[in-house]
Amino acid sequence: MRNQDYRTHVRVHPIYHYYLSVILLGTLVTTVVFMFRSIIQEENILLSIILFLMMTIIVIVVVLLRLYPLKAQDRAICAEENLRSYVLTGELLDARLRIAQVVALRFASDKEFPELSKRAAEENLQPDEIKKAIQNWRADYNRI
Repeated sequence: MRNQDYRTHVRVHPIYHYYLSVILLGTLVTTVVFMFRSIIQEENILLSIILFLMMTIIVIVVVLLRLYPLKAQDRAICAEENLRSYVLTGELLDARLRIAQVVALRFASDKEFPELSKRAAEENLQPDEIKKAIQNWRADYNRI
């Protein structure tokens, strides 16, 4: 695996992010066009509405299939980073930290983690700001 840093840490799954997304968007647009044409021509209205509803359901399912595992991973990362904080400092993470901030902190090395987590809570740093502040990147190759 190549070295991971701020510029290369984002993971893209080509089949999901490019192929499936483009096909899904194209099919949704085609379904909407078909529905409007059917309504204007007063033909196949019921069929076009059913197809549109089915496409809406498919879009919702695809989005949720992506969001739910990410939420589960975020919760696992929060638990791991809370344990890491306790091991390094003897204290749990600051309760003011949002999940997105904790997820960003996972890239910080053990040396800079305590200070950066304190700074992130006090200054309410955005996740991107936290990642940019990291000097010694700790790679995470497991995120999907």
